[in-house]
Amino acid sequence: MKRIVFALLIWAVAGSASAAGPNGGLMSVDIDPTDRPSLQRGAQLFANYCMACHEAQFMRYGRVAADLGLSEELTQKYLMFTDAQIGDTMLNAMDPTLAEEWFGITPPDLSLIARVRGSDWVYTFLNSFYRDDNAPLGVNNLVVEDLSMPHVLWPLQGLPEPRYEVVEVDGVAQQVMVGINTAEANGALSESEYRAATRDLVNFLAYVGEPIRADRERLGIGVLLFLAVFLLLAYLLKKEYWRDVH
Repeated sequence: MKRIVFALLIWAVAGSASAAGPNGGLMSVDIDPTDRPSLQRGAQLFANYCMACHEAQFMRYGRVAADLGLSEELTQKYLMFTDAQIGDTMLNAMDPTLAEEWFGITPPDLSLIARVRGSDWVYTFLNSFYRDDNAPLGVNNLVVEDLSMPHVLWPLQGLPEPRYEVVEVDGVAQQVMVGINTAEANGALSESEYRAATRDLVNFLAYVGEPIRADRERLGIGVLLFLAVFLLLAYLLKKEYWRDVH
């Protein structure tokens, strides 16, 4: 029941989502559950930039440490900023009542966001913030219009400016937003570095949504190899049985 409730919360906070990213349409992201360095970087980004508001209550720090090859000491140093223990779930210290007062809604748990929305959607969302002086928080997003969260990764990306073009609508020239300028956002990272960082973050969120995926894929390859060998042996056995049958 809890999983259903949190999935609905994730859907609600996203609001009415269009399929338009910075370049029109969802961006594609390469998810690799076996890429430990990427997952480690993504975990650090999640802990440093996302967990001030969001949680991953279905994931334990100890499981992350074991799966990502981190020692308990490194996990406590780089991922744990509360008095939580290594066996605890990834919760933050935000008061839900205050969060609802600040943002209009309690920030949803992100344990299942990559499974509910899809990795491409999350990646596009993280790369679609832009400056909007008319918005309450000064930012907007091409994927989720009029969202109620700040651009928490702005120190890394900077704040992209919207791009406009003049088009004719019903015989009247109008200025229409056609995208955002990410190349000159003036963040700590270059455009390509920021794309790589958000890929790491999405990779980690995809792992949180399905921690068993890497093992499942390895097991699947083994099963397919076994079936291939079994098929060959079955074929040879069939030929042997039917050799004297004319």
